[in-house]
Amino acid sequence: MNVHEYQAKELMRKFGIKVLNGHVAKTADEAVEAAKKLGGNIWVVKAQIHAGGRGKGGGVKLAKSLDEVKKYASEILGMTLVTHQTGPEGKLVHTLLIEEGCLIDHEYYVGLVLNRDTSMVTFMVSTEGGMDIEHVAETTPEKIIKVAVDPATGYQPYIGRRIGFALGLPKELHKEISSFCEGLYNLYMANDCSIAEINPLVTTKDGKVLALDAKLNFDDNALFRHPEVAAYRDLTEESEKETEAGKYGLSYISLDGNIGCLVNGAGLAMGTMDIIQLEGGAPANFLDVGGGATKEAVEKAFSIILSDKNVKGILVNIFGGIMKCDIIAEGIIAAAKSLGVKVPLVVRLEGTNVDLGKKLLNESGLKITAANDLGDAAKKIVAAVKGA
Repeated sequence: MNVHEYQAKELMRKFGIKVLNGHVAKTADEAVEAAKKLGGNIWVVKAQIHAGGRGKGGGVKLAKSLDEVKKYASEILGMTLVTHQTGPEGKLVHTLLIEEGCLIDHEYYVGLVLNRDTSMVTFMVSTEGGMDIEHVAETTPEKIIKVAVDPATGYQPYIGRRIGFALGLPKELHKEISSFCEGLYNLYMANDCSIAEINPLVTTKDGKVLALDAKLNFDDNALFRHPEVAAYRDLTEESEKETEAGKYGLSYISLDGNIGCLVNGAGLAMGTMDIIQLEGGAPANFLDVGGGATKEAVEKAFSIILSDKNVKGILVNIFGGIMKCDIIAEGIIAAAKSLGVKVPLVVRLEGTNVDLGKKLLNESGLKITAANDLGDAAKKIVAAVKGA
């Protein structure tokens, strides 16, 4: 789960991480009032969406008067902000963060992730703050330094010193950066984060270390332990189809192809999409019904797939283990009858109760193409879609 920058900073303050003062605004007038509360003569007007690259897309503006605050707030609110992370469709801006300005001395990058190869939480730091870290990794990978933290011992002061030296910070700021990184690590661990990213982290002319921006991602599977984090969820930032799928325990991700995929298991989903592409087709989605889906959930899965107007055919690929093939067959039949499925439908079933599942489909009277294996299923659905 993602959160907005202002929400991430609320959490960071609780862990002693220094951030700039700011207020949330939903209208241009609220933005002006926020600037007045902050005082000073320079403010930053920042669009709040779940995506990076907001500045390059025109979603971050530096205002030097209250009139400019109102002008920029009016321009950004309601705009569809397109960045390299939103895709061409962009995201609608509903909320702003109005922040005080500061005198920046230097910009850095600090990120915290789990390194699955070493089973350690790892800091990634770079002197190239404000840049896309992916671009830095591609062009100048030597500028990214990794410092691992063993969860068994936790954060130790030497880690902060290593990061301070790696970033080339003056010695008088090593205590500041160590305190900052300790707070970030504690936040990461306490809230079951999957990513904590500060880009840029800045040093100021008066010797402070601050998070100028903040991005926090959380493990969805651990949200039950953190109701205060779950309360930050902004459904307007999430796909309606993905949200609807989640209500039924389905995992759905929309893609840009025209073949709908209904499978059980993430690995099987990936394999199905790969083979569709190998046969010259393009998957329209990743939809995993999981191991314990009901007939109603399968029917809902079909409904979600067919709500995508780009879908010209559906491939059902089920390996029955806990998920029984006859349950899938019942769901397919119910969906086809209630939704009036008119696109080509190819079904490959294997595993628990497969014979019963195939019998139900054969006796349904529906126009369903059976497949012997995954390769056969991919060939048939791609041919059917191209033929249509």
